[in-house]
Amino acid sequence: MENYSFEETQGSDVSYGDSDLSSPMMLAPPGLSAIGDQQRLQVEEEEEKEAPLQAIIIPANPEAYLNVNTNATTRGDAQAYVELNEFQGNRWLETARWLGYEENFNPKTEQWGPSHVSFLTFKSLLQLRKLMSSGAFLFDLNTSSLSLVAEKVVDELLSKNEIGASDREGLLRALLMRRRSVSVSQHCQKPVWRTLVTETGDIQMQTFSVTNKRDCSDNVEASVVLTGVLEFLQKPVVAFVRLTDSVVMDSALEIPVPVRFVFVLVGPSQSEVDYSESGRAMGALMADWVFCLEAFLAQTEKDVTNAIADFMDCSIVIPPTEIQDKMMLEPIISFQKRMLRDRLRPTDTRLAFGDRFNAPKPPETPREDPLARTGYPFGGMIKDLKRRYRHYISDYTDALNPQVLAAIIFIYFAALSPAITFGGLLADKTEKMMGVSELMISTSVQGIIFCLIAAQPVLVIGFSGPLLLFEEAFYSFCKSQDIEYIVGRIWVGMWLIVIVVLIVALEGSFLVKYISRFTQEIFSILISLIFIYETFNKLIKIFKTHPLILNYDHLNTSMEDPFHPIFIEKMEYHPEGNITVLVEEMERPYPNTALLSMCLMFGCFSIAYFLRGFKTGHFLPGRIRRLIGDFGVPIAIFVMIAIDICIEDAYTQKLVVPDGIQVSNPKARGWFISPLGENQPFPVWMMGACCVPALLVFILIFLESQITTLIVSKPERMMVKGSGFHWDLLVLVTMGGVSSIFGVPWLSAATVRSVTHANALTVMSKGPKPEIEKVLEQRISGIVVALLVGVSIYMGPILEMIPMTALFGIFLYMGITSLSGIQMWDRILLLITPKKYHPSDAYATRVKTMRMHLYTLIQILCLAVLWVVKMSDFSLALPFVLTLTIPLRMFMTGRVFSAMEMKCLDADDAKVTFEEEPGVDVYDESPLP
Repeated sequence: MENYSFEETQGSDVSYGDSDLSSPMMLAPPGLSAIGDQQRLQVEEEEEKEAPLQAIIIPANPEAYLNVNTNATTRGDAQAYVELNEFQGNRWLETARWLGYEENFNPKTEQWGPSHVSFLTFKSLLQLRKLMSSGAFLFDLNTSSLSLVAEKVVDELLSKNEIGASDREGLLRALLMRRRSVSVSQHCQKPVWRTLVTETGDIQMQTFSVTNKRDCSDNVEASVVLTGVLEFLQKPVVAFVRLTDSVVMDSALEIPVPVRFVFVLVGPSQSEVDYSESGRAMGALMADWVFCLEAFLAQTEKDVTNAIADFMDCSIVIPPTEIQDKMMLEPIISFQKRMLRDRLRPTDTRLAFGDRFNAPKPPETPREDPLARTGYPFGGMIKDLKRRYRHYISDYTDALNPQVLAAIIFIYFAALSPAITFGGLLADKTEKMMGVSELMISTSVQGIIFCLIAAQPVLVIGFSGPLLLFEEAFYSFCKSQDIEYIVGRIWVGMWLIVIVVLIVALEGSFLVKYISRFTQEIFSILISLIFIYETFNKLIKIFKTHPLILNYDHLNTSMEDPFHPIFIEKMEYHPEGNITVLVEEMERPYPNTALLSMCLMFGCFSIAYFLRGFKTGHFLPGRIRRLIGDFGVPIAIFVMIAIDICIEDAYTQKLVVPDGIQVSNPKARGWFISPLGENQPFPVWMMGACCVPALLVFILIFLESQITTLIVSKPERMMVKGSGFHWDLLVLVTMGGVSSIFGVPWLSAATVRSVTHANALTVMSKGPKPEIEKVLEQRISGIVVALLVGVSIYMGPILEMIPMTALFGIFLYMGITSLSGIQMWDRILLLITPKKYHPSDAYATRVKTMRMHLYTLIQILCLAVLWVVKMSDFSLALPFVLTLTIPLRMFMTGRVFSAMEMKCLDADDAKVTFEEEPGVDVYDESPLP
């Protein structure tokens, strides 16, 4: 049988303590600390005879000695050593010490007890965290003397009004009182291992106290914890100090070890604080490798208190139940192993130590900047084609994956729901000049063409809120000027092609670099507010059309449609002798219509909103939960359809959908629009003037499409085939310009749908902390989804059952949910939030509160100006006014706000969330509706 012997590896993070648990990983109680008098050696021998040591069995595994779940601390190669000193009488007495595990000093026997896992009261951790939330913090203090540290601590407590001026000298005197440490041997003593190989090949081993490990380690950093009762203080006070460099302080510790942290907790005995237990809690925290690292990296007080919360999240609470047998505690070991395994993140180099420390990787070759200018016409577009088209074959072969099929099913509903919703509202805004059929056909045809030739086929194109806003404004303008709206769109489309060719030739996509968070947030909140406003505006109109009155007109129930509309014909006589017959549809009030419409709207919103949060909840298995949440909008619409069908005696306005491939208003237009006019000659001057609205709609498409491409193409998403800002913009706008001849809507890259598509195609690794392995960059999913949306035009009988108010509820849902994740909205809420509840983000911690509020108020002022423009007769100029926020932001930098303040307030968030966790929604990354 092969013999095994163990010697402690220098710098190892393995530390064994005692435990009475009869488990394969139990540690035998060690002997007493190495104190070199003969009397204590005799005591050890007598104790061993009286109470024989329990052996711990470690499986015969070459890696068995690597206790990777130990709480021994290290940063790089520095291990954390902690000493607790309690104020007793008129001196400080060392009562406990840690190096991974804990040892306690017994003042009665004047001996150190065996090493053991720290056990803390839950109350002590809560008290400690509460006290530290109002304590004094000194980060990166440059000093080499404990007396200087004490003076800085006292002065900081005085400046924060934690102590009175009369208490300063008394507290300083107490902190400088002499310390008594137990003498230990100064030489490095070799560890004594007792090993026994069993018949099964396992090893029995017992260890000793942690002092030998401390004394034999080359690189140790210490933390000094001072706690005790000082009756002259009015309340407990806390101070946390981190030194710039670890330095050896005279008389601070029992041996000369460099000190990095100093913690002070003192106060009167009348308080409810248990100073001894709170000190032990802090000692255990400083001995925990994750907490020690977070304290080492902390920039604010909030970072330290958050680290305490993380420690508590990974701690085990044993209920106050009598334990009949020690074997009952055995399941705790495996349970804690699982918790620690989830807590440790080996890929995070900040949390790497020992064998988990990875050498820094060689610098990667810099990624090609797709927005870099080449200096020659169409240079950026040519680079896009060269970069992306060499992967064209793999764009089809990579689609041979079951995950692509799942993404197709999901994205189909994600694309169909907005097409129906926006189509219904578009018909309402333009008096059915364009509606559901035009939008669905446009989405299908343009989507197929885009996925076939685009440089970034992961993008999902569709109609969006900003384009709906422009269509409404342009229709109102044409109607006021007695100009044919559908013909004017053709000339806007022609100018769009001219503008996009010029922009791509000049490589104008680089301008997206200047669109900062400042402009994006204002634009996002504006669209959200418009959605919310339009929802309630439509509901108010329904209440005006169908008011709550006592008597209503009698309905003829013998008719096929008792809620039939009333048509009134009006004759218009022209001087040249022509007669125009105008047919107006009159809506008469119906009972219960307004109340039912309100219930359907809020019901649809509530169900969709609830299911959105349901997928990040804790009910049902994760896959089923996310499936229900992802299809929340279709589920909400179907439920409202069922409710509306069940209530037969009340009228609600339904979605108007033509049969098959027909235009929404066959009496007013066809599928081909004459550029010279349909019913009247189109003004020549307007043909040239359409360049102005063309420029405005181009700004909208440019903003939304380029920002979406930026989000989808972030390096964190691990896409390898590249993107094409210039080529995709040219394809998208050119298709929109040509589609104007057929009277169908313009499209842009839809932010939410594109991010959802990218997430659905992302392949994650296995394990407790999944990472991105790759993204299935292919064209098939986009082509199939666009084709299915086009085929859905034949679902007319089903679509006609959808109440319009249900779609209003979806718009309310889109408006409210799109506010989440917008930093500007978070800062607006901070205007009425006390400072102690502010988040730990840089914009709230690195910037003064009043400066942060000033920045927020400037954004609110810009938002108000945009809202006034939107509500005025100059609403077409909204995109142009929006672009003025870009030079405004550049003007404020260095004049109103410093560069550091702008970096905190206006920096792009580089973090991308791919895995949904409780309370986190990936849609927060894309606030544009």
